[in-house]
Order: sequence, then C-alpha cells, then structure tokens
Amino acid sequence: MTAKILLSVVGPTASGKTQVAIALAKQFGTEVVSADSRQFYREMTVGTAVPSMNERSGITHHFLQHKSIREKYNVGDFEAEALELLRQLFQRYNIVIMAGGSGLYLNAVRTGLDVFPKIA
Repeated sequence: MTAKILLSVVGPTASGKTQVAIALAKQFGTEVVSADSRQFYREMTVGTAVPSMNERSGITHHFLQHKSIREKYNVGDFEAEALELLRQLFQRYNIVIMAGGSGLYLNAVRTGLDVFPKIA
C-alpha cells in the first residue's frame, strides 16, 4: 500500500500560501483543501483573500465559500467534514494539499480535537 500524505501549507496572512498550494497541487496532480476559517463563508468577500477561479488555475479547491454566515459551523464540524473529504480524496490521490492560516482548523485535522459537549 502506498503511503498517503497530507502536505500542509501554513503561514500568516498574505504570505503566499495559495500560490504555493496551487503549485504543489499541479506538481503532484492533486486537489487543495482550504483550512482558512474565514474563506468558508460566501458572504465574507472582503479581507479573506479567497482565490479567484483564475488564480485557482483549474485546481479543485474544497471548503471555499461553501457555507453561509447564517449557518452554525465550528471547528468540530470542519474536522468531521475535512476528515471525510480526505478519506475520499485519498482513494484517488496519494498526496493532498491542505492550505490555510487558521492553526486551530489545521490542527483539528492533523491531530484531532478534544471531545466537545453538545450545545443546548
């Protein structure tokens, strides 16, 4: 069985993460998973640096503007959705790229979270 690798591109805002993630995705013929907690939301178009379709250069990106700010969504939800997506992507690819500046969200996927109590 071939090892499955999740390459994480991390860093501060405006450090070039998107460009590096796209270059890596092209090099390895794979897809990009966003772990940026602000780029999830459709309504947040200012100050989030969501890459345009042109910037994405034909590379499939996941978790970009897929939620509304009116929906309940938290790091636990992201962790579950990202792990399921990665399970699916690793059936097709040996390497997947994850990019973002939200350390909590990146670590949720990489190392997991503590158990969260249900919110009433």
